[in-house]
Amino acid sequence: MKKLYSLFTLLLIVAAAFANPVIYVNQVAFDSNGPKVGVVQFDDKLTKAFAFNLVNIATGRVAYTGMLTNPSTITDWAPGKLFFQADFSAFKTAGKYRLRIKYEGLIYTSHPFEIGENALARRTLSSIIHYYNKQRANTPGELAADAKMQLFGSNQRVDMRGGWCDASGDVSKYFSHLAYANFFSPQQTPLVTWSMASAAEAIPGLLKKWKLKDSIDNEALYGADYMMRALSKEGYFYMIVFSYFNKDPKARRVVGLLANSVTTNQYQCAFREGGGMAIAALARISQWKKNGDFTSGQYLDGAKRAFAHLLVNNTKYDDDGKENIIDDYCALMAATELWIATDEDQYRDEARKRAANLNSRMTTDGYFVSNDANRPYFHASDAGLPVVALSRYLDKEKDEAYRATALKTIKQALDYNLLVTNKISNPFGYARQSFLYKGKVKDSFFIPHENETGWWWQGENARLASLATAAIVGGRLAYPAEGNWGIKSTLADFAERQLSWIMGCNPYGMCFIYGYGKTNVPYMASNYGHGSERGGISNGVTGRDGSPDGSGIDFKQQAAGNEWRWTEQWIPHAAWFLQAVAAMAQPEGANK
Repeated sequence: MKKLYSLFTLLLIVAAAFANPVIYVNQVAFDSNGPKVGVVQFDDKLTKAFAFNLVNIATGRVAYTGMLTNPSTITDWAPGKLFFQADFSAFKTAGKYRLRIKYEGLIYTSHPFEIGENALARRTLSSIIHYYNKQRANTPGELAADAKMQLFGSNQRVDMRGGWCDASGDVSKYFSHLAYANFFSPQQTPLVTWSMASAAEAIPGLLKKWKLKDSIDNEALYGADYMMRALSKEGYFYMIVFSYFNKDPKARRVVGLLANSVTTNQYQCAFREGGGMAIAALARISQWKKNGDFTSGQYLDGAKRAFAHLLVNNTKYDDDGKENIIDDYCALMAATELWIATDEDQYRDEARKRAANLNSRMTTDGYFVSNDANRPYFHASDAGLPVVALSRYLDKEKDEAYRATALKTIKQALDYNLLVTNKISNPFGYARQSFLYKGKVKDSFFIPHENETGWWWQGENARLASLATAAIVGGRLAYPAEGNWGIKSTLADFAERQLSWIMGCNPYGMCFIYGYGKTNVPYMASNYGHGSERGGISNGVTGRDGSPDGSGIDFKQQAAGNEWRWTEQWIPHAAWFLQAVAAMAQPEGANK
């Protein structure tokens, strides 16, 4: 009887614990002049208006009091739970704070966070640069093997030294790793390099003030040097140095990659397979007039040569022999950066052609079409890149007719992001998307697990940060406004919610930036001494494991070897986060 009583008591304690309110908040920092929103979860309906407090940690005093919004639900994620938003955007005073509520006589508080001018960039950029520096493939074993890397199916060897290990559990080096799937190709090493260049040019004064300018410039030049070594004498980039998950660095090869780690000799990069962004990064960095292992002149010459080669050969390298939207926005980036660097008409004409292609892919519904038929554009890591590419193009394009068409497309894309995200109850503000599933267009939070890759789905933190970037850089062109990073408030709120999700304002209370916040994913080790690093960002939350259409929600720290889908750090996540926070830190109303 005593044992039964003890068990009953324990169950009551556990039940009470699950019934307690939970406060979810960005666990790192909010910019003073941007939106600031937390989410409070209750199990019970509230019978009256409910207040929350913002408490200054240093003084213990209440600095701000607000009212929770009306409740909302997410039945697909948390049946029976009620979620309220705590909006304290109006509060701008710098300091360290917690959110606090009082419920049924008990006090509940959030994890601490900072508010300050450019606080998010100041808190995170040094760690992100550190993360990439530690991801360098520069151990003695790697350098020795990479200096004479064998091409798959050939006895030829090439110098592939440099670059970054792709993930905390994968020391391979990729320009893009899903080329065979055609519509899923993520931008990897070239995106990282271009993102560093973009951030370095966006906020040079702040980077100098924080003593980070030389570090980010050097890391970008390091990336450019790797891409120069990856540029073949024929004019294409070698796509992948694949480890085969073998501990011996000499086992690696330059390869093309199919599903289930099947390797081929199709290692030539199309525009959409990293080639376009590599050209863009080299052309952009060439304008710095700084030398790494190669000269600025060699960077530009390499970009020109690679671009000329792909104009002739691109569809030979596209796995299905046809271009799609990813070719368009990556080629637009390449042509735009070459146009900026050279002011030559040939690059202007190519940029205008690719921008027109993107404009023509915009539907009346507001989403882009990926193919020549009915497949909505959706992407697990680069969803914001079409808008970012068009925005970069408009930095150079001065003709009003071309500008007006591109601006219309940017507006439609941003409007649709807001529309589809807010179409249903969505208290966390998580960016939703449209995709084709079993022949029908479906709106959902997460990508379908049954897709063209045959196996690949993972947390989408890169997608969230890319959409935040698009909302800011595109919003400054399409919807300029005072305050809120120079964009209208609805876009600013959208951007902030995506980054806050990454930093802990998600249903798992998990801060996905390693070394920050209350809870991080477990450390992941990899070959040659690589692994998780401070400033690296993990994949994040997915649809429910076993859900073909990606419905439901899941986050697993252990999954019999498949936990990488949620916990692995991946270089595109930090690259897009870097772009977003640098864009936020620009002077309000400024364009790139």
